[in-house]
Amino acid sequence: MSVRPYRDIQRRASRQIHVGRVPVGGDAPITVQTMTNTPTADVAATVAQIRRAEAAGADIVRVSCPDEASSAALRHIVPQVSVPIVADIHFHYRRAIEAAENGAACLRINPGNIGSAERVREVVKAAKDHGCSMRIGVNAGSLEKHLLEKYGEPCPEAMVESALDHARILEDNDFFEFKISVKASDVFLAVAAYQGLADACDYPLHLGITEAGAQRVGTVKSSIGMGMLLWSGIGDTIRVSLSAPPEEEVKVGFDILKSLNLRHRGVNVISCPSCARQQFDVIETVKVLEDRLAHITTPMTVSVIGCVVNGPGEARETDIGITGGGNGTHMVYIAGQPHHRLKQADVVDHMVELIEQKAAELEAEKTASKNGAATAAAE
Repeated sequence: MSVRPYRDIQRRASRQIHVGRVPVGGDAPITVQTMTNTPTADVAATVAQIRRAEAAGADIVRVSCPDEASSAALRHIVPQVSVPIVADIHFHYRRAIEAAENGAACLRINPGNIGSAERVREVVKAAKDHGCSMRIGVNAGSLEKHLLEKYGEPCPEAMVESALDHARILEDNDFFEFKISVKASDVFLAVAAYQGLADACDYPLHLGITEAGAQRVGTVKSSIGMGMLLWSGIGDTIRVSLSAPPEEEVKVGFDILKSLNLRHRGVNVISCPSCARQQFDVIETVKVLEDRLAHITTPMTVSVIGCVVNGPGEARETDIGITGGGNGTHMVYIAGQPHHRLKQADVVDHMVELIEQKAAELEAEKTASKNGAATAAAE
């Protein structure tokens, strides 16, 4: 029995595939993806952007391959990055084959849109030959004409039918290493489509609210839509679609997963909105603190509360906490317990020092545990 059953999320059972070395589905952690917006043929710019996404924690990065120069560039991009690369393919089957040959770990493609059965067979053969998985990517804005005529408009039923039609083409070619997405910019439509698809198949699902908008609005829409699905156990990999740099998409993706206790990376700062009771500038402190802690990947929870009303209670549940006190004297908590007072000192500098020290301790413990397990296994 769970100690806190109200926090439990029972993930939907799905089969597992691989995007390069990264497992997706089954019991694998929910992965975070993003997509580059540089011209893919500009190798230097694309590699630089992928590396920024990697630094933010991206597990998988997608690049668009609209032309031969783009698919050819993969040969030079893939060796320079650590994350597996998904090639985004629309309509032209040759781009898919070239992408597979040039190092893509996955092809984002709709089999029904690339031509004859023979062309589909060629793409599947290239994927099998080069160890590529695929993603069937259904979008409400580009549904097939016959489905729009059948249903009258983009709707959940049309999107699910489109996804299953494309899946059937791959299944008929004895190919099952794929995941599916049914994205829409309308939160209601996307959520209903994913719920229908989750009931209709056991393939891994790639979640997203497409064309969600600028950073603030897009974050809200994505959090509502994907949060509802993830909370109900649906979703194996996610991409937050923002009109913002790719690394910002990754940060929001991890924040969504952290909020649902599904994935932990870096420092989770719990802070109050501040009020007249605050004994230091909470808003500015948190802003600077998050920037200063961006390099830490060790999972950790930190509380920054401006006064003693909620401060001690919040600190009790965190690794490190600070609560504002009178006369410039604040209380610092370690592992939930009062530890020492901080008087007339820089809050940010002090907290960063403590957090970096704690992160180093946790990483050392993790390394020692791994080494101990390896030694025991070897004996």
